[in-house]
Amino acid sequence: MLKVGIVGLPNVGKSTLFNAITRTHKAEVANYPFCTIAPNVGVVTVPDTRLGQLDTIFHTGTTIPTTIELSDIAGLVAGASKGEGLGNQFLANIREVDAVVHVVRCFEEADVVHTAGSIDPIRDIETVATELILADLETVAKRVEKTQKKAKSGEKEAQSEMALLDRLAPHLNAGRPASTLAVHDEEARLLRQFQLLSAKPVIFACNIAEGDLANAASQPFVAAVASYVKTHHGAAYLPVSAKIEAELGDLPPEEAREFLRDLGVADSGVAELIRQTYALLGLITFFTHNEKEVRAWTVRHGAKAPQAAGVIHTDFERGFIKAEVLACNELVRLGSVAAARESGKYRLEGKDYEVADGDVMLFRFAT
Repeated sequence: MLKVGIVGLPNVGKSTLFNAITRTHKAEVANYPFCTIAPNVGVVTVPDTRLGQLDTIFHTGTTIPTTIELSDIAGLVAGASKGEGLGNQFLANIREVDAVVHVVRCFEEADVVHTAGSIDPIRDIETVATELILADLETVAKRVEKTQKKAKSGEKEAQSEMALLDRLAPHLNAGRPASTLAVHDEEARLLRQFQLLSAKPVIFACNIAEGDLANAASQPFVAAVASYVKTHHGAAYLPVSAKIEAELGDLPPEEAREFLRDLGVADSGVAELIRQTYALLGLITFFTHNEKEVRAWTVRHGAKAPQAAGVIHTDFERGFIKAEVLACNELVRLGSVAAARESGKYRLEGKDYEVADGDVMLFRFAT
């Protein structure tokens, strides 16, 4: 299962947001640094209205969504790369995740202390980014030491590594995260092997006050974050009120929707955050169905039909013959598989077929 880590400075709302996303109260929430020590872990479902649409057609009564593992990681402070605070633990925990949700405090509240004494989301982003980059510079230095001799002996892979490391070190030294270094496909493969912290995909969650929810984009702190992360990280941002989302988690669905309407908001920020994080990881969804269930499955963008079959069972990939494929939107529009067949939208695809998001698939395989 793919893993996402929630990171940020202490007292920015990470644990509150974790509780909201996972609809639990697993993470302790308190007004002091390092409330979270060992990471809290939860499994969250990816909201997808297509599951309900498909079940309306197939009448199974059971839908199974895709999931992501979420970790609430201890708050970071300046000096973490040198072991300050819970720095060593923070860096070890973040190394284990596939992507990062960086929570940034964008609200004023006298009762919730900020470790730096004031609210400045850009400073906070830079604090975390700097510590990740400093940790990555140590990793790069060790990698250079390990690779230099092999490169000098003429080993091709080592020479390719050194060429990348020679570009990467000054990039990091300039305070730029590894994720913003322009690389071609082969360099991207090598970069993944380095397991750099600042190379992980990131989305910035702007934690705002309840009163700012309806016009979040025009809120000054949010606008500053939006501009900064686009320029310096090439990353997306999303306003969310962790406090409101935590309250929504305690309400029945209809009451939660009414609560959002009263606030002038169409949808839960948490639901959109989960969807954007899923997309951030380069993931797409395909669907299967039988008499018992309609189920969503996850593959990476660009996956071929046999790889999708292998997500269900390795035997399906090994014995793959063909895939019966129908786009979900076409099936919903036409109302039945029979109608889709008659219209020519139902088709057979072979081993080279690239799975599209929303494909409804049935695999033929040899045992």
